[in-house]
Amino acid sequence: MNKRNEQLLQIVNQRKKIEVNELADLLQVSKVTIRKDLTQLEDRGLLQRQHGFAIINNPNDLKFRLAQNYDTKRQIAKVAAAKVQDNETIMIESGSTCALMAEELAQADKHVTIITISFFIANYIRNYPNINVNVLGGEYQADSQVAVGPLTKAMLANFHTNKLFLGTDGFDAQFGFYSNDIMRADTVQAMVANAENTIILTDSRKFNAKSTVRQLAFNQVDTVITDDQVAANVRELLRQEQVHLELVHTDA
Repeated sequence: MNKRNEQLLQIVNQRKKIEVNELADLLQVSKVTIRKDLTQLEDRGLLQRQHGFAIINNPNDLKFRLAQNYDTKRQIAKVAAAKVQDNETIMIESGSTCALMAEELAQADKHVTIITISFFIANYIRNYPNINVNVLGGEYQADSQVAVGPLTKAMLANFHTNKLFLGTDGFDAQFGFYSNDIMRADTVQAMVANAENTIILTDSRKFNAKSTVRQLAFNQVDTVITDDQVAANVRELLRQEQVHLELVHTDA
């Protein structure tokens, strides 16, 4: 995605609904150019067009979360993708930043096998023949488009990888990382048990979020990749807990 498209997406996210003609004026490009940009973003599911307007996606849709804080998530995804070698097999749980990481691997033309519970991620990179995706079965959660539960855990027992990449919904200084769903948290535990290194991908806002279900304790996490807006006390806490922290630079 070029810089103009990133600016365009940011404006639509802020305004929620904006006329196409106004977007062209704000970005100082022709209406033909802005329509081409909007078509590209719409094809990727990052926004919608409707009767001369550009609008954000349904907040309940995974594609809505994908478009939020997009530039920061993309930078985190690039750092994560650089950790994966050509012809490596990895596990990826779910989430918007993980989806962008999978896309980074695909666009880098790396030949990677991905084991995932996310049907969204499998569909998101479906057009890249260099990526082999194994989607685990189980109880399907429509909102998050993932498989969870006993069947998923039983299938996970057949796999072991060096790296597991996952997202998180919240953070607590006493325990560690949290999820919004008990079955997904339970499935994550099974994924961690079958990986050598657990790597969390999250933007810094999640460190201020409160969730209800314990996902992973500090000693279950090897690395966190986030942005440089994460608070100093969180950085120090992760260091004390021997969690490796990698920061990407933002313009905030």
